[in-house]
Amino acid sequence: MRLLKILLLLSIAIAAPAVAQPGKLMRIVVPFPPGGGVDVVARKLGEALAKQLDQQVIVENKPGASGNIGADAVQKSAADGATLLVSASTFIVNPLVAAQKAPFDPMKDFTHLALIAKGPVLLITHPSYGATLREFIDGARAHPEKYNLATGGYGSAGHLAGESFKLRAGLKIPVVLYKGTAPAFADLMGGQISGLFDPLVTSLPLAKGGKVLGLALAAPKRSPLAPDIPTMAEAGMPGFEFYTWYGLWGPADIPQAAASRIESAVAAAGKSPELSKWFESQGLEYGNLTGKSFVGFERQEQATVEDIVRRGNLKPQ
Repeated sequence: MRLLKILLLLSIAIAAPAVAQPGKLMRIVVPFPPGGGVDVVARKLGEALAKQLDQQVIVENKPGASGNIGADAVQKSAADGATLLVSASTFIVNPLVAAQKAPFDPMKDFTHLALIAKGPVLLITHPSYGATLREFIDGARAHPEKYNLATGGYGSAGHLAGESFKLRAGLKIPVVLYKGTAPAFADLMGGQISGLFDPLVTSLPLAKGGKVLGLALAAPKRSPLAPDIPTMAEAGMPGFEFYTWYGLWGPADIPQAAASRIESAVAAAGKSPELSKWFESQGLEYGNLTGKSFVGFERQEQATVEDIVRRGNLKPQ
């Protein structure tokens, strides 16, 4: 009987998910280059999870193919909770807008762990195109050939916000695709671009610099980072909200015990004063959704994007 108990305990220890073992290495894969928004969020989350789980957490960048290379590497990893993916909303949006299909289904081939954080986008414009949201819309309706919007990535939150904004405002202006937001910002400040939607933390410094205007925030309330910038509702477009967000995924079929431990650790980290303060400084708020609630959020996001793609007659690129 004693031997049987020992063998039983050994079998449980061997079968235990890697994430449940303090000191075991956890790897977070970021499918984009270092320094971007996803990378920064992943590294802050990794620091917090290392404390919550009492184990070493490293962040590994695997960029390429619009995030598909890194995501595919995670999807093919062992489903033990030791290898995870941090990515942005484009992870679930790409299948709806990308001409090149990924070698996986983001909704079926992954364990959906948590919405880490989300933050609203801000409409910034060149001053010559109007000092208020109403002036911008009226000008674009009267002279559509003189107006446009820009985006640094097809299918990004900023791009889809712009397309949705056009539909809501009844505008017939183009959205110009740039290879990144930096060149789009440069042309915006030079007046070649009328406006663009971008996450608050990256667009606000330009507005504070005086070279562009922050017209309206796509959120239900003003941000403490920009108390003088009105919401879309305050500026005349009620109900218009649009966010950039970051999520945490793992390979499909991570054991429930391991998934629950990760989710609990993310929840505790997100509510900690240190991470909460950092999120606020980045124009973000803790996501506070895990498991099935996170999946429900993702499906609603996909439905919103599908509607924009259909009504805007957007073609895969």
